[in-house]
Amino acid sequence: MRKAVILVNLGGPRNLEEVKSFLYNLFSDPDIFPLPSLLQKPLALLISRLRAPKSAEYYRKIGGKSPILEETLKQAEALKKILGEGYHVTVAMRYSKPFIKEAVEEIISEGIRDVIFFPLYPQFSFSTTLSAINELRRTIKKLGVDINVKVVKRFYNNPTFISAWVDIIKKYIKDENDFLLFSAHSIPKSMVERGDTYQKETEETVRMIVEALGHGRYMLSYQSKVGPAKWLEPSTEEIIVRLGREGIKRLIVVPISFVCEHSETLYELDIQDRKIAEESGIKEYVRVETPGTHPTFIKALAEIVTSEKAEKLEMV
Repeated sequence: MRKAVILVNLGGPRNLEEVKSFLYNLFSDPDIFPLPSLLQKPLALLISRLRAPKSAEYYRKIGGKSPILEETLKQAEALKKILGEGYHVTVAMRYSKPFIKEAVEEIISEGIRDVIFFPLYPQFSFSTTLSAINELRRTIKKLGVDINVKVVKRFYNNPTFISAWVDIIKKYIKDENDFLLFSAHSIPKSMVERGDTYQKETEETVRMIVEALGHGRYMLSYQSKVGPAKWLEPSTEEIIVRLGREGIKRLIVVPISFVCEHSETLYELDIQDRKIAEESGIKEYVRVETPGTHPTFIKALAEIVTSEKAEKLEMV
């Protein structure tokens, strides 16, 4: 009997017209922005209206859309080739089409009842992995379907995943003077205080990669802070400025919490932070590509799917 794999990612606007709705869906998520229920949607609407023009300009500079859906579809196709006929592989986005509900409906229409729900976030966080899981729970209840679901909650220390990053990064290192800056998406410190394991898992991913590379010059920083609350630090922008002042000439930036390209890599790292690096005196700013469909990364996904280590979904 066939099994289904749902590869889940954040999502993003497929054109400039979808920027506002994407932002609204994002800010409506109580797992990211916990607000009183009566305020959640009105504030999400207000914030999305205020932020949409500026965000649309960012997307315009990277081609007028987010590439995240296209990249995830390519990953799904590559994974399907490895897994073979016994698996039906589809994709879902958290805040844009195709939504998780659409993926579940597709699986039901295929007559499949055994599902592996696979959020493509290597490190677990309330704001990413848990948010996707909670949306899956709501979807199953709304649809009233009877399916057997197992969830991949994290893969930050999977040896093959680490090997994929090592294979990618080592192509960019010229000598021991190169400085590696691992940039991860930040989260509010309040989440860590509530037990979110994202920071520890990100630090462990970096440690394992650096150990395998044998490269001693590196740091971990955080990007994409939103709002006035305290988020994980140091910020990528601040560290780039500091490294420039310290005389670093060749900086290699690794988007360690991302597995495919989207606005955080193509705009923040490639445009915004590159400019900061140039202004700070860094002569060579190099940004490492995300794993995408790198064969070793796809192999890691296949190993995780077939390992039977995914956890049974609890319908709380």
